[in-house]
Amino acid sequence: MIPTDGVWAHSRAMATLFLVEDDASIRQSLARALEAKGHAVASASCALDGLRDIVANPPDAVVLDLGLPDVDGGELLRMLRAVSDVPVLVATARDDEAEMVRMLDAGADDYVVKPFSADQLDARLRALLRRSATPSVARPVLEVGDLCIDQGGRSVSLDGEVLDLTRKEFDLLAHLATQPEVVVSKQELLSEVWQRHPGAADRTLEVHLSWLRRKLGETAAEPRYLHTVRGVGIKLVDPT
Repeated sequence: MIPTDGVWAHSRAMATLFLVEDDASIRQSLARALEAKGHAVASASCALDGLRDIVANPPDAVVLDLGLPDVDGGELLRMLRAVSDVPVLVATARDDEAEMVRMLDAGADDYVVKPFSADQLDARLRALLRRSATPSVARPVLEVGDLCIDQGGRSVSLDGEVLDLTRKEFDLLAHLATQPEVVVSKQELLSEVWQRHPGAADRTLEVHLSWLRRKLGETAAEPRYLHTVRGVGIKLVDPT
């Protein structure tokens, strides 16, 4: 069954998903493929309709195209992040790295370039859903130097000031903080934080590390907390 825009299909499903895609044939094809995987799917063809429906009926995850007719998908992502922490997978034909960096910085959880298979999209969405479903209650507060990571409240402060981190920035920092002073391989970070094997996702890790360093007030050339061990991985250290 092809879903009517803005209306949920299937009452029993693995997850509720929302597609924002202006191309009707792509939107309907993706909806059918994801429904065949057991998901409930709703969709919209423009940004503002999508924002309205997502806020009114929060889904488990959003698949977002960037080339929308009314508002650019990047702007929709920023508006959505102002009111929701729903996992967002950007699915677009824009394959340049600068655009990927811009979307990850704006709060996207993942980025996939068209064309892609339904199996790949489903696998990426399931990885996002596994991460968002991980319980955060009764988890300890981790302290490394003047850095405080509240795992239950999903908040981070540095020198007493709360940092504005994206979902993946928090997950990355929290994973490193569970084993301070230990070099964690990039393969482990990709597996544990992104639920993916290394390869195409390597740039995603580097981008998140770059933005996380900036928010910690450091650079790769002059690190304080995040130290790269060339050819091995990353470690979180107490700068004192």
